[in-house]
Amino acid sequence: MGYIGSHGVVALHRYKYSGVDHSYTDKFFKSIGELFDHGCDALACTFEALAFGSTSMCGRSTFWWWLISAITFYLATWEHYFTNTLILPVVNGPTEGLMIIYFAHFFTAVVGAEWWAQQFGKSLPFLNWLPVLADVPTFTAILCLMITFGVIPTVAFNVINVSKVVKSRNGSIALALAMLYPLVVLVRGVLLWDYLSPSDIIANYPHLVVMGTGLTFGYLVGRMILSHLCDEPKGLKTGMCMSLMYLPLAIANALASKLNDGWFLSLVQQNSH
Repeated sequence: MGYIGSHGVVALHRYKYSGVDHSYTDKFFKSIGELFDHGCDALACTFEALAFGSTSMCGRSTFWWWLISAITFYLATWEHYFTNTLILPVVNGPTEGLMIIYFAHFFTAVVGAEWWAQQFGKSLPFLNWLPVLADVPTFTAILCLMITFGVIPTVAFNVINVSKVVKSRNGSIALALAMLYPLVVLVRGVLLWDYLSPSDIIANYPHLVVMGTGLTFGYLVGRMILSHLCDEPKGLKTGMCMSLMYLPLAIANALASKLNDGWFLSLVQQNSH
């Protein structure tokens, strides 16, 4: 429980200094401070998802916890790219989101990590009347609720705000949406890699998958911020796509291992469990 509690302490410090690092970099480094500050935040999405996945014992669902934080962060950066304004809703990730995270760590240190793994109806008996969520693990039910009431509305507002700005400037909404393509390719590529891999990489090696995917995500965010600072033309960035070139190799290797045929030789052995 002390280990879980230490996660809460770290998250609390992250919450405490979230505004400090932004004001410091903005004061002393001006524009490049945005790249440093938001780049660190992008990497923090990965480490905090890993910490929470460890706390809640959610296994392969750690990837989905990372994904919901990555999507909202990427869309907020994408909106800032076009509007030059970072608009945060009343309930947002940098404040209330971090507060919920460190509260969840401290709460888990008291009730035990098993609370997240048991059925949602047992963890919260007053909600056992819910027809679908009552019988699934608690971390899965809360994940679904966060997607429904947090991620989807936030993403919808991001798209609406960007659409208004692009139309007011007589720009192309297709070019704006094209900047989301690298994230879509990254997520779909990793999921396809997991589907083809005999090793079930997300279930057996969630820390490696989330860490590798998160570092690539950090590069995508940094590249978008850099193109914004340099006032590059709107649209798909070749540099962002080049960072995804390892995915075809990983997918081909997993497919070769899955087929296990004499005509296919995998570069890295992937055994089924």
